[in-house]
Order: sequence, then C-alpha cells, then structure tokens
Amino acid sequence: MEQEIFDTWKFIAGIGLFLWGMNQLEMSIKDMAGKSFRNLLQKSTDSAWKGILIGASITAVLQSSSLVTLMVLAFLGAGVINLKNSIGVILGANLGTTITAWIVATLGFKFSVAAFSMPFLGIGSLMFLFFSSRPFLKNIGAFAVGFGLLFLGLDFMKTAIEAVADQIDLRAFSAYGLWIYLVIGIVITALIQSSSAMVVIVLSAISSGVIDLTAGAVLIIGANIGTTVTVGIGSVNGTADKKRLALAHFLFNAVTGLIVFIFIDKIIFYTMSFFSIKDPLMELVLLNSIINLFGIFLFYPLISPLETWLRSKFESQEVKNASVYIHKVNKEVPEAATTALEKDVKLAIEMTSDFIMKIWENGNIESKKTSLWKKIIRQPFDLMSQYKEIKALEDELTAYHLSLQGENLDLYLANKTTSIMLALRMCVYAAKDFKDVLHNILEMEESEDEFVKDLNFSLKTYISEVLHKVEKYSRLDEVAEAPDWIREHDEKYQALISNLYQKAQKRQIDFPMSTLTNVIKQVISGLDNFGSAIIHLKHLEKSVIDK
Repeated sequence: MEQEIFDTWKFIAGIGLFLWGMNQLEMSIKDMAGKSFRNLLQKSTDSAWKGILIGASITAVLQSSSLVTLMVLAFLGAGVINLKNSIGVILGANLGTTITAWIVATLGFKFSVAAFSMPFLGIGSLMFLFFSSRPFLKNIGAFAVGFGLLFLGLDFMKTAIEAVADQIDLRAFSAYGLWIYLVIGIVITALIQSSSAMVVIVLSAISSGVIDLTAGAVLIIGANIGTTVTVGIGSVNGTADKKRLALAHFLFNAVTGLIVFIFIDKIIFYTMSFFSIKDPLMELVLLNSIINLFGIFLFYPLISPLETWLRSKFESQEVKNASVYIHKVNKEVPEAATTALEKDVKLAIEMTSDFIMKIWENGNIESKKTSLWKKIIRQPFDLMSQYKEIKALEDELTAYHLSLQGENLDLYLANKTTSIMLALRMCVYAAKDFKDVLHNILEMEESEDEFVKDLNFSLKTYISEVLHKVEKYSRLDEVAEAPDWIREHDEKYQALISNLYQKAQKRQIDFPMSTLTNVIKQVISGLDNFGSAIIHLKHLEKSVIDK
C-alpha cells in the first residue's frame, strides 16, 4: 500500500514537472522568438496552405500547440493574420505537436530519461541565475531548464506507472466499449490542459503493458478533442473572432477524431501492415500523425466555406468599441498588442483628417442652397459627434497603453509604444484645434464680407494643400528629416496675419478681428500638430525597418 501511494504521488509530480517544463519552454521561446514569430506570420501566412506549413513548423519547434494557438488568437485580433489563414495555422499546429510523441517514443523509453535531463537542469539553472542581466542568455537557460523538467517529469511518470502496472487494469473499462477510452482521453486532457502530457501518459501506459494499442489510440483521439477545451475556455469572455477560431479548432479535432474512431480497428490493421511496424509505441505515434494529416486533407478544401459560416456566428457578441483592434488582443503578447495599438492610432489619424476636411466642406456651393436651420442644427451636430468619436478612441487607446505598461515590455517595444502614443496625442491636439474654432468657421462661411470670404477660401485651399502633402509624405519610402510643409506653416501664419491687419487698416471688416486671428492661429496650429503625428509614425516605420 505504501509503495502504491508513493508511486501515485510520483506520477502526479511527474505530470507537474512535465507541465512546468512545458510552461518554461513556452515562456522562454516566446521571449526569444516573439518578434520572429510575428514577422514570420506576416510574411508567410498570406494563404491557408502556407498557414498550415507555418503552423506545423512553428509548433514542431515550440513543442506546444497551445502556445501557438494562443499567439495566433492574439495576432488574429491585431489584424496581423486573417481568420481564414489563422485556421490554416491551427490545422498545421495540430500536426506539429505530434513531434512530441515521436521524440518520446524514439528516445523517452530507450534510455535513462532522468540522467538525460540532468545536464539541461544543471547548466540551465546556472545560466538563468548568473546571466540575469543578459536577457537572451537568461532565456536560453530557462529553455534548458524547461527541457530538463520536461524529461524529468516524463521519467517520473514512466517509473511510477510501471510500479503500479500490475495493480491497475485499464482493460476493465473495455467492458463498456472503446467509447469509454474516448471520454477518458477528453476529460483527462481537459483537466491537465496538455495533449502532449496526455500522449506521454498513454505512451507510458502502453510501454508498461497497462493498455493495448487500440485503447491507446482511442485515448489519443480523446486527447486531441480534449485539448480544444483550453482554447475554448480562453475564448469564453473573448471577442467574436476568438470564439470563431476556437469553434473551428473544436470542429477540426472533433470531426476528424470521430471519423477515425469509427474506423480505428481497420486503420490500425492497415497501417501496421503497410508500414510493417512491430513496436506499438511507434504505431501509436504514427497513428497520431496520420489522424492529424487526415484532418488537414479533410478540412483544407473546406476552409473558405468554413470561414464564411464562422463569420455568421457570434455576430450579436461583436463589441461596439471606438477602437477596431486593441480589444481583440491579449496584452500578454506585447508584439501583437503594440501592432494593434499602432493600427488604431492610424485609424484616429484617418478620422482626424476626415474631420478637418468636413469642417471646410461646409462652405461649398451646395451647402448655400441648404436651408438655414439645417446649416445651424445638422452640420455642427454631425461634426461634434465625429469629434467625440475621436476623443472616445483616444480614451480607449490611452487606457490600453497604461495597462500595457504593466506587461514585461522590452526597451524597443517600450519606446515604440511611447512614439505611437505621442502620434496619437498630436493627432487629438489637431482635432481639438479645429473643434475649438468650429463655430467661428461656420460663422465665417455665412459672412457677406468679401475679405472674410477670401480668408475662408485661402484657409480652405491651404488646408487641402497641406493634407495632400502630408498624405504624399506618408507614402514615401524614404523618410525626410524635415518636410517642406513644416517651414511653410510659420510663413503662412505670418502672411495671413499681416494681410489681415493691412486690410483692417484700410477699411472696416464686418467680422470680429479677434475671432479671425484666433481662427488663423488655431488652423495653423492644428495643421502643425496633424503633420507632427504623421512624422512620428513615419519615423516609427523607419525605426522598424532599420531594426
């Protein structure tokens, strides 16, 4: 009895060490390869089949489909990858995670795993402690510790289950049919939240003779279905896109698993005959890969229809926010969060540009034909509503930026987010400059004084020219240090003010002078702030390229 209790706790400790090692691997690789993963997704997932290849490759390296899935969810929300291609990455990730089983079956039961893990634990721990001031080497140490814990946990599970192999007879469940093993696989994997750990448990059980190959294969099918629970739980309070991807993940694993489950005996017979495999462990990991390959071939032609169907789901749960991207992103993935923040700031700039243009479009010929009450009531209301939308977006982005500071940002991302927020601040300053004189501009448009009309036309023309130059500048590949329109602002201000006072000395202007000077000042200030926002973003793009 004492031996049984000891081995049971050793088995639980093995699971804990295995999962802890997996977590260390995930965290260290995320820190070392987060930027590379993002760039790889952006450049290499422009089609579903490329997404499958990337998903399989990245997961084979990271040894965790859960990590890849969660990162894909984050980048999906950030707009780095679309829903269709993210489904492809998920399909590939399921195949890539089978590498864990191959490693365990090939190496894990052929020699002393505990002895194999010791150098990784020893060297990794020393690197983690003594290179704390050098992040890259520290992360390598964390990776080595995670790798060592992974295999030490494997050894604990293997030896513990061998010790109780004679006392546990999982074949007893066979009286209920193979479906009971399917349920067991789903439940256990959902509880430990790792299909890789479940695969190791099954391999240990088969290696010890506790269960046969058929039962083990069904447990693996259950594990593939159970692993979708992790993503499902993560999407419960998430956005509609996260729920759609979680649903796609579940459908892929469940449909594939159930089809294979129905024909499991025939599949085992034909694969063992065709590949002439005698080792049940190798047969099991081969089956695991075949199941996921079958799912890819089954679902690949259906990705586009599946995406269309998923788009029709969870529409009522779409959150109406001023922002488009940040609320879809998990801040625990700083690269994706920063990208989302930058995209929403660009949205704020577009909204501000549109706001500025609409203010001055009110003076066109068609508006002269509009009734007076519509000019007074409708137009100011619409414009002020648009300004409030810009402010609401600023509030959301500012709150998001503050919460993002609580994450472990490296120096590059910290500087990048600061530059992004500075661009936002300049953009909102520009909107406020124009908002503050909105009622004055509307009064100028109604004035019958010829000079006021000319000044209004001159300001409108200058604004159009500057916005055109700013847009052209934003599209340049080479970043100019000092755009021409920066110097022109001061010259234009001096010319307009000088002309105003010259006219005022010659005749009475039928409009308050203080109002006209204030409009000129605010318009020039607004254009200067708007141009500064573009410059900050443009130099930010240059820093990304240089980096």
